[in-house]
Amino acid sequence: MTYAIIGAGAVGQALAKMFGRKGIEVAIASTRAPKALAPLATVIGTTVIPSSLNEAIKADIILLAPFWAHGEVANTAKDWRGKIIIDVTNAYGVSPSDLGSLPSSAVVAKAFGAAALVKAFNHLPAGVLAQEPSIDGWRRVVFLSSDKDSALRVVSTLVEQLGYAPVNLGRLAEGGLLIQARGNTWAPLIFKDLFKKQA
Repeated sequence: MTYAIIGAGAVGQALAKMFGRKGIEVAIASTRAPKALAPLATVIGTTVIPSSLNEAIKADIILLAPFWAHGEVANTAKDWRGKIIIDVTNAYGVSPSDLGSLPSSAVVAKAFGAAALVKAFNHLPAGVLAQEPSIDGWRRVVFLSSDKDSALRVVSTLVEQLGYAPVNLGRLAEGGLLIQARGNTWAPLIFKDLFKKQA
């Protein structure tokens, strides 16, 4: 599997640190040129590769950090078939009417067409995501939600490789609503920093 992070803000950098800690190669891209991201990538680790958006979207699994950019990113490819999009976004401050009264993840999923979407990592703030995921035999929980079971299994495996404990909340329209931020409303599991005892 190949991985890419779209977004180099606080959340994108925290995601890159997750991969850097484990020595897993990941591309990072934003609206800035790759050379502008090079100093950031160098600080995080040698496995974080500055990339253009067009190159980053060639990855098998794409972690999308900024909600506002989902449309622009989706328009960079004609066919997203075979890709997994990990939706790390929160549509906080976006009017529900702008989302057609849909959960934000449903809006993102629609934009990426045939891609499989998994909601994950968005319930933790960037500062927490940047921290070590394991403390004294306990692993930080990452909630996951998807309508595609096969994609959910793949992302669960990645979450474990990154050192976290995956917890499946089920379908996007059900458990996934527990980790949705929309308008001025935070869902019940947003910002819940929970740990699970390692087996």
